[in-house]
Amino acid sequence: MTEPERNRVNADPENAERGLATLVLTVVELLRQLMERQALRRVDRGDLDEEKIETIGRTLMLLEDRMSRLCDDFGIGPEELNIDLGPLGPLLSDEGLPRADRDE
Repeated sequence: MTEPERNRVNADPENAERGLATLVLTVVELLRQLMERQALRRVDRGDLDEEKIETIGRTLMLLEDRMSRLCDDFGIGPEELNIDLGPLGPLLSDEGLPRADRDE
């Protein structure tokens, strides 16, 4: 491949849609993990009553399930959401990524 060919943007609509979906889902997954961590901190501090804990738990489980379904819809593996930030390491926590084994 020549140098000019390597520097060209792949303008294939299917690749652009998948790339955009990956980016959006990565941002949503990052926010989901941050919300989950914040909820756990509030539970540990005792800031929440039992009803609120149940509501937050159900909401986070539903959001994780929906993220998994969206990844499936776009053919995106959970590992594709975890952007490598080089020396800083991965963007997302591996343990919080949506599970790919939903149908088992």
